[in-house]
Amino acid sequence: MNPERARKLLSRERERIEESLRGLAPRESDEPTTDQHLADQASDVYDAELDEGLSDDLHAELAAVERAEQRLAAGSYGLSIESGEPIPDERLEAEPTAERTAEEQARFER
Repeated sequence: MNPERARKLLSRERERIEESLRGLAPRESDEPTTDQHLADQASDVYDAELDEGLSDDLHAELAAVERAEQRLAAGSYGLSIESGEPIPDERLEAEPTAERTAEEQARFER
């Protein structure tokens, strides 16, 4: 893949993740108050825990973008970290942070 195209894809991915993380930032009005109904407090706790899980996932995605950017700088972007085989451009277009070929990823996830 063309390095400039890879930079653009990774930049777009980084922006998407960072925007999502900003959307999860706690707001002052989200803090439970002592006069709040118990069911409302439970809903707030659930929402906070859901946001925390989403935040963890987004931070993992951001780390994948950073690893991809490091591979791009090192000249190894688009090559599998497992075998060194080229990752098809179609896969990188769909998943710019791909570290393995689709077949290797399927084996890795088993």
